[in-house]
Amino acid sequence: MKKSRITLKDLAKELNLAPSTISRALGDHPAISEATKTRVKEKAEELAFIPNSIASSFRRKKTRSIGVVVPRIDVHFHSLVISGIEEYAYKKGYNVTIFQSKDSLTREKEITKILQNNMVEGVIACLAIETKRSDHFKNLKKIGIPLVFYDRVPSDFESNKIVINDFGAAFQATEHLINIGCKNIGHIAGPQTTGIFKARLEGYKAALKKNGLPFHSGLIKYANNLSYEEGVSCAKDFLKYKEPLDGIFCANDYTAISVIQVFQKADYKIPDDLSIIGFSNYPISRIIEPNLTTINDRAFEMGQAAAKLIIRQIEDEEVLIDSETQSIKTELIIRESSMKKRAV
Repeated sequence: MKKSRITLKDLAKELNLAPSTISRALGDHPAISEATKTRVKEKAEELAFIPNSIASSFRRKKTRSIGVVVPRIDVHFHSLVISGIEEYAYKKGYNVTIFQSKDSLTREKEITKILQNNMVEGVIACLAIETKRSDHFKNLKKIGIPLVFYDRVPSDFESNKIVINDFGAAFQATEHLINIGCKNIGHIAGPQTTGIFKARLEGYKAALKKNGLPFHSGLIKYANNLSYEEGVSCAKDFLKYKEPLDGIFCANDYTAISVIQVFQKADYKIPDDLSIIGFSNYPISRIIEPNLTTINDRAFEMGQAAAKLIIRQIEDEEVLIDSETQSIKTELIIRESSMKKRAV
């Protein structure tokens, strides 16, 4: 059964205090001792108590509203996920409200507090890059709001997840470079505190190992946000590497495009001298010259799957879905940036 939200009376019963005392303690009334205020606030935090009238009105009626927390709406991947969510939700009669964390943990925490008070029936979220622990999302779970995470998902508690096989996709991309004759392959990696980028790095390493190619730490450059500017910096570092690279796998398309442009300015011919692969299939990957080989992570389908799962949780109150994981199949799209067949 779905959990109901904690009420003032529930909190009073837990603490063996009068509801009026609880109300005054939460409002910092001078007549209430500091010890009691602290005790009440700690218990309220523990039980994810919402001290306003919206919570009770939420219990009385359905809002048909879903909150979606995305790191950055200007990233093509997330805009496609949102489109997938909205298309499926609209067909089912649900409204979608978008919140943007901008990859900030502080902002993400503030959003979860808003969502507790904002009469949403379910939440779909992708964790911010800064997020290491997900306690603020646990509060939503405590009060019975269904949760679905996509792409960047929590590892510190059981949750419903829509993901791709980042390890497998990275392995496939790197092995493609090996199969066309690349022997000195670099990697631009995302922050290793984030599971998807760690998995992509491990996939790259596994492909080298399987094919008997040596791994050198100097072949990896790390980026905090995988921005175009960071890609330029990483590409310039690769140009200084002791042995010329003949392949580079990038954790996203923005950095891959940076690599193309930096190496072209250094008189490298792509893909003759250097083959490059990105990740995510952004629209610019088809515009850049040469066109970029990349991984299609099927963001739109990921959004639809997330919406389908969250609505199933909302509408089937008799079944508590707590830890379902769905994996969306990816595709390696081979374009001009890796079409040169080298002698092996």
